[in-house]
Amino acid sequence: MSLDIAPVFAQQSPELPAINVTASRLFNGIVGASTSVISADDIAHSPALTVQEIIARTPGVQVQSLYGGVNGAGTSVDLRGFGAFATANTLVLINGRRLNDLDLAGVDLSTIPRDSIERIEITKGNSGAVLYGDNAVGGVVNIVTKTGSAKPLAMRVEGGAGSFGQQLGSASVAANAGPWSSSFYGSGIRSDGYRDNNALTQRAGVGDIRYATPDFSAFLTLSGDNQHLGLPGGRTVDPSIGLNQLLTDRRGATTPLDYTDKQGVNVTAGFTKTLWSGAELIVDGGVRNKDQQAGFFGPLPLSSFNASYVDTNLQTWSLTPRLSIKNIVFGLPSDVLTGIDYYDATYHSNRSQLQGTAPIHVYDLSQRTLASYWQQTVSLLPSTDVSYGGRIQRTSLSARDRFDINAPGAFDTQALPLNSDETQHALHAGLEHRFNDVFAVFGRVASAFRTPNVDERVASGPSFDANFNPIPGTFSLKTQTSRDIEAGFRIKAGGFAVQSSIYGMDLSNEIHYNPVLFYNTNLDATRRYGSETSASLQLSEPVLLRGGLALTRAVFREGVFAGHDVPLVSPLTANAGVTWNVWDRFIVLDATVRYWSSRRMDNDQFNTQPVIPANATIDLKLSGEYDRFFWSLAVNNLLDAQYYDYAVASTFTPGRFNAYPLPGRRYMVKAGATF
Repeated sequence: MSLDIAPVFAQQSPELPAINVTASRLFNGIVGASTSVISADDIAHSPALTVQEIIARTPGVQVQSLYGGVNGAGTSVDLRGFGAFATANTLVLINGRRLNDLDLAGVDLSTIPRDSIERIEITKGNSGAVLYGDNAVGGVVNIVTKTGSAKPLAMRVEGGAGSFGQQLGSASVAANAGPWSSSFYGSGIRSDGYRDNNALTQRAGVGDIRYATPDFSAFLTLSGDNQHLGLPGGRTVDPSIGLNQLLTDRRGATTPLDYTDKQGVNVTAGFTKTLWSGAELIVDGGVRNKDQQAGFFGPLPLSSFNASYVDTNLQTWSLTPRLSIKNIVFGLPSDVLTGIDYYDATYHSNRSQLQGTAPIHVYDLSQRTLASYWQQTVSLLPSTDVSYGGRIQRTSLSARDRFDINAPGAFDTQALPLNSDETQHALHAGLEHRFNDVFAVFGRVASAFRTPNVDERVASGPSFDANFNPIPGTFSLKTQTSRDIEAGFRIKAGGFAVQSSIYGMDLSNEIHYNPVLFYNTNLDATRRYGSETSASLQLSEPVLLRGGLALTRAVFREGVFAGHDVPLVSPLTANAGVTWNVWDRFIVLDATVRYWSSRRMDNDQFNTQPVIPANATIDLKLSGEYDRFFWSLAVNNLLDAQYYDYAVASTFTPGRFNAYPLPGRRYMVKAGATF
């Protein structure tokens, strides 16, 4: 990743207008915030095989993989140290529109065709909450997709094969005719997976059609994905009985029959209309539908007590009109973005013992949010920009549980219904001052919130008392809030660029799984603080060097865990890399080294269990282009490190844990052509 000066949260499509008051700013984006851009060229040359691994080269970003890391399926991105609940605290956008659903699954970045990505824009910290609402506590990842083509017609095809029986293919086509443009990107992958019962089959596609004139533009985007993934479970280590499956059967499956299926369809449409010089009305809306089925059978020999089947539908409607005004206010350049967000999400989930048997629980939850926001950026001086903004959001929730005591496997009881309404707010104030064209300082303060998702609410209350008598659940959790402060500097001088910042964040009512009570609760107060530095140097025309370092501390500041580390957060992460254009793009070498320190296991808030060991990987990629043809050879984890980045500790047995091992050395060969 280079420190690109491409505008963060700016794009040519109508989804989100640029926030760019003065052309002299070293980096665009939300004033006062720490921002990074991963360009299409960075993505093309990266030896990383997944989008999550590409993002992980950004300082302050960590990843967790539960299912063998196959094409990134089930791999979560963690900004600023949220561990097991990273997906709920990292907001993912595509072309400025939120992708996070109402559940805990998070956004599966593996379903976005890699060739469709123009750039990835990352803003760390919670200042994005004003523009985008909840989930933006750790930061915002905005994926900007390609639109149209410089030629009347352009096509691209690519195929590849790699370790563990992996086969992939992708195709794209883009066309322009007068004011009209259209594009389609499709991809497919099949892999046996690193472990037993770890096979992945996945297809995804996205297409759009656009119309653009000087004062009016419109778009329609459709996307869909279909995925089947085997769930092998963890490998158990228990020194008290001499068991270590990480050594004796690292690639085995504890749950050889478990699986999950997912089907998603998204439709988005909108338009941008120039109202007067400097003022644009942007209106868009859409519907997102996700169906998921999962079968859990447990370890062999099979037992009906361990079996469960989940069939869930989640549908979200949205309408997000907004107004962008760029003008002069009291003689000062001003940029205002204000709008209304409306989201209506419904969740329906059947929970039975086996597929085809009567549901034990049928959960129906609906959530409506209505929000208004205002963010303004003003150039007080040619060298000084300030921004401020606020959001107020009303959330209404209805939750119901239908329980069938006669259904096979029923042994608990019905959850109590819940109707709730609450109002939350987010605030941001930021400043950037440029001493000259090379050096700038920035800083901000902000507050944000995160409403509990449906999966957290379903498992939010006690199930049984001390005598194992069932207790009704409640669906009730408090909204998580955060206060954030950050300061840093940027330097850009010729081919050298650096960005560094320090930050602190205090959180209240953080939502987490309680390892003693076995359900989700609001934690005592927690704190995140640290520093992040990234740098790049164009050493010569063909050689680019890059590196980054992040110190991330996540600790409990009150309650029984006070002073303890939050699980699944590495205090130190670092990366370094080089891109070398060996021979006029006929041969390009890219190398990346990524290091992370040890981290506490999930379920170990008391910090008494073993830690997930520190480790590092080296990835290499050779690629090239000749005329319309291109090729690449990637080797990941060159030194064959035997590692894992997720493990869950036993609540009762010291030293016992289940780890989810990741692949050793693996290869990928790809080739394709453009037309």
